[in-house]
Amino acid sequence: MATLVSLGNPADSAALDGKEKKLFSILDGLGRVMVAYSGGTDSAYLAWAAHHVLADNAIAITADSASIPESHKRDAEALARQCGFRHEYIPTFEFDNPDYVRNDANRCFHCKDELFTRLEEVGRQRGFAHIVYGVNQDDLGDYRAGQNAARIHQVKAPLMEAGLTKAEIRELSHRAGLPTWDRPASACLASRVPYGTPVTIQTVKTVERGEEAVKTLGFRQFRVRYHGELVRLEFAKEELEKALTVEMAARLTAIFKPLGFHYVTIDLEGYRQGSMNEVLPRQQ
Repeated sequence: MATLVSLGNPADSAALDGKEKKLFSILDGLGRVMVAYSGGTDSAYLAWAAHHVLADNAIAITADSASIPESHKRDAEALARQCGFRHEYIPTFEFDNPDYVRNDANRCFHCKDELFTRLEEVGRQRGFAHIVYGVNQDDLGDYRAGQNAARIHQVKAPLMEAGLTKAEIRELSHRAGLPTWDRPASACLASRVPYGTPVTIQTVKTVERGEEAVKTLGFRQFRVRYHGELVRLEFAKEELEKALTVEMAARLTAIFKPLGFHYVTIDLEGYRQGSMNEVLPRQQ
């Protein structure tokens, strides 16, 4: 379970209240917004906040892409119904782009460039002047090519502008009664494929099937990393002990061998966000 921000100090609580008020003010100043909504903790809170401030002048839009797990799409729909905010899908076509399929260090740029291009088309057609997305203060420390696409398309980052960290977004989500407050960190399925290995719909769907099966074993924070005939499984450190048993090895093998993997491995360093970026040159 995620750790909430400690609010034992009234000053801490007041500071967080101030950040939320700043977020509301930023959104109010934008007038009409489209929220790039994946259904994860950050974009869910941003969609809720935009609806809270702007009502029907805000709409949450999810990419209908093979790189987003179907379970995440169902969760995104359920939250929109629960909170009453407008929600739609738009098709994206990143898998038609050879620069995306090539899967170099700029893959995320091409994905976000496609999404923001499609959102701009919707905005022009329906009078939405601004796109907002859920990048936060903590996202600035990792290599994230998608942020370059956001700058090019002039996409706003209200959570970052308000100075909100991931832990603070979880706390504010908890206050708002959002079930996403303790949702494990996630990313698109293409992020499971190492740079230089072409990313295809077949590959990401194989990863998706594997991850959905691992969930049924009771694991919460993990990744299925695709390495051709080998699959590398990362489990959160608090779940590694459960994973590293002879019985669990047999169950994991029974999941992944039928998916076409010849070798099933567990990464002894455990789950870490953005582990595929560890191979990139530091200057990137």
